[in-house]
Amino acid sequence: MPIITLTTDFGEKDHFAGAIKGAIYSEIPDIQIVDISHSVSPFNIPEAAYIIQNAYRSFPEGSIHIIGIDSELNEENKHIAIKLDGHYFVCANNGIMSMICAEITPEQIVEINIHDKIKSSFPVLDVFVKAACHIARGGALGIVGKVIQSIKPIKNIKPYVNDDKTQIIGSIIYIDNYGNVITNIKKIFFEDIQKGRPFEISARNYKFKRIFSKYSDIVNFEIPEDKRNDEGRGLVVFNSSQYLEIAIYKSDSHSVGSATTLMGLKLRDTVTINFK
Repeated sequence: MPIITLTTDFGEKDHFAGAIKGAIYSEIPDIQIVDISHSVSPFNIPEAAYIIQNAYRSFPEGSIHIIGIDSELNEENKHIAIKLDGHYFVCANNGIMSMICAEITPEQIVEINIHDKIKSSFPVLDVFVKAACHIARGGALGIVGKVIQSIKPIKNIKPYVNDDKTQIIGSIIYIDNYGNVITNIKKIFFEDIQKGRPFEISARNYKFKRIFSKYSDIVNFEIPEDKRNDEGRGLVVFNSSQYLEIAIYKSDSHSVGSATTLMGLKLRDTVTINFK
């Protein structure tokens, strides 16, 4: 039996996440359910896309991923189910899958059309659970929806590059639990534009001319530990997901500070890279 994962912006206080699990267990009592996150910022599609993109590959093929972000059905926000990279995704067609689909072509996309058979004011609980459980039982996507060829993109998900390729303008799409800020600039994209040239990264009033391989590269281990002063220093890395990240070494918003508290960096802020 495949795994069903849940990624939502429902939080932990309300009944929503628990009700979804109960509905799944009522359909398939021996299913395994895994919470990826219920702490996505409300209606934040780029944030949810980043989380699911970097989580789903750790699950076995055949896993089904329910994504409950901005899922209310309307004329501009239909529901879809996608088979991609050996996995299934059930979500709203609001751009949430465009980050993954930009790198991997879906095997099949259907627009879910079972709404007339289900009375629902909570689509994740009713429609998404029904579709996911149908897939978990081995059902075909075509039974729950009609085939479509494309999905809605996220606006501004790709960084801008000027005509002479001397500048990349990206934006912050995610802030992690440590207050580090992640941009939409991937390592392979950066290197393709850079071509070995020196560069300067600018975010608000902060500038960086080096990208570290890991956070601790900022530390000079030849200096005795009691004489170091590295905690709270800013740095840039390509993180484990290969996105450009601006961080504070051993950041903690409540003590040494973070990229958000010390640098004032926030979601959608611009990050500029100039090449020389």
